[in-house]
Amino acid sequence: MLPKENILLNEYLNRQFNIPLQNYFAVLGPCHAEEVAAEKLSYLTFSGTDVETTKKIAAYFTSPAINTVVNDDILGVQYAAVLKNIYALGAGIAHGLDYGDNFQSVYIANCADEMAAFLRSFGAEHMVVGEHEANLATGGKSANYAASVYLGDLLVTCYSLYSRNRTFGNMIGKGYSVKAAQLELNMVAEGYNAAKCIYNINKKIKAEMPIAENIYKILWDKLTPVKGFEAIEKVLI
Repeated sequence: MLPKENILLNEYLNRQFNIPLQNYFAVLGPCHAEEVAAEKLSYLTFSGTDVETTKKIAAYFTSPAINTVVNDDILGVQYAAVLKNIYALGAGIAHGLDYGDNFQSVYIANCADEMAAFLRSFGAEHMVVGEHEANLATGGKSANYAASVYLGDLLVTCYSLYSRNRTFGNMIGKGYSVKAAQLELNMVAEGYNAAKCIYNINKKIKAEMPIAENIYKILWDKLTPVKGFEAIEKVLI
């Protein structure tokens, strides 16, 4: 998502270069580069409205260490990728504040629910678990919200020590300023700008997003991490 523009990359390319959505394809995780380099089995999801072309692109990336998945929910997968970075940053803040595994599990479960509701508001399909249709293309079952590109990417970004957003959030929770955390990390934590983008987008969508909203306030409105997570505690179920 482009900071300040509050739009997805496909929207920018269409506006600037008149590239239609059917000519746009996205590659998503969960897939940390460190594990790909170590040849540990990883999964990549390729998304596009033109399923046949998406399959052809995905085939070039399939290897013994990479399984590829094809998906046609091009807008939903991109918003999911944006949102999981925000929630992972929050998971890092919680860790920095010394919350334990029990809290983290409840926090991430509620983030998943909040994310699904936001995606549904954009028309994303298959936001259910435990329900599948036959996938005629593969002979297996269709993807749903439990698939790697939605819930899987959220989980690994929130839990993995490789996660830049979790690392960035951990420093915020420990008392670093945003600027100090950025200098220390020396890499881009996408959740920082994403928090503001989603906050602004949601002014029109009006989805219930108390978790993402409080993370935004911590990062951009000088709400203290302690106060922010006290507010988040009250909405978790």
